[in-house]
Amino acid sequence: MSISLVLEVAVGLIVVYYILGSVVSLITQWINEFFESRGRALEQYLIKLVGDKKIGDLRSLPQIQSLRPIRYKNPLSVFGSVTEPKMIEKIPVATLVDAYFDLAGLTAKKEMELLELAELVDRLPDSEGKKAFIIWINQGVTSLTELRTRTTAYFSGILEQASSTFRARARSFVIILSIAITILFGTDTIQLARNLWTNAELRAIAAAQANAVVAREGASADLSDLIDDLSKYSIKIGWWQTQEFPESNNVGDWMLFIFLKMLGLGVTAAAVSQGSSFWYDLLKKLSSPSTSTSSSKSSGSGSSSTSSSSSG
Repeated sequence: MSISLVLEVAVGLIVVYYILGSVVSLITQWINEFFESRGRALEQYLIKLVGDKKIGDLRSLPQIQSLRPIRYKNPLSVFGSVTEPKMIEKIPVATLVDAYFDLAGLTAKKEMELLELAELVDRLPDSEGKKAFIIWINQGVTSLTELRTRTTAYFSGILEQASSTFRARARSFVIILSIAITILFGTDTIQLARNLWTNAELRAIAAAQANAVVAREGASADLSDLIDDLSKYSIKIGWWQTQEFPESNNVGDWMLFIFLKMLGLGVTAAAVSQGSSFWYDLLKKLSSPSTSTSSSKSSGSGSSSTSSSSSG
């Protein structure tokens, strides 16, 4: 068995995984932007910090308003360039701390008595942020500098939790979408590997596409281009219409067919869910090993020359 043949088949599979991963990434991006998923995840945690009654006041602060991203109003707005501010997706920790101190009435203060500080905090609506301040004050923390330091550390953790929540939700959606896309195109890894193994022309197409992907540095194409790339492997929407089913009525043949089909689709869905960037990085390593080796040797020679010059 030729190692180069195995490598060519592997490259062909990786190219397909990359293309399908790009389809998933593109659709995921559209959906996240349409539903403002990142902004909703962040706001969920902001409400915990300031409470339902104060979230509107927080959003209306100038330093928070300026962070709203500008995007198309709706999918059809691309034709008229109609844009509008969307939900806030990211807030620097320092900006959020300043905004919270503004809401609490602590910004203009330098030093405060314990009673005055307790009265200001007590005016805040019930929230996780208020509870944290009460705990710190009960521990004897009355310095605004110390309160700001503790608030910064606390808010850093909260913002990281918001990011983790969004990533977890996005990851779940990517897995679901990967399964759906795999079933829609019927991309069976086992069958595709067989086709690549027996078809030299298909392997040549895969190699050419691999070089093209690496050359454009993983730049994503539009959806129609990605579907055209898949069609080169005879992978099309509506695969079940051209699927070659077992000719015999033997139960064993059908059970084996179903098992292998489910296994092949499952492997594809698991691979695609890793993301297009994962497969691009792997494709780059496999497609240009000689380039990487040459670069390493050149670097080594350069280092040796430099060392010699330095010694001289």
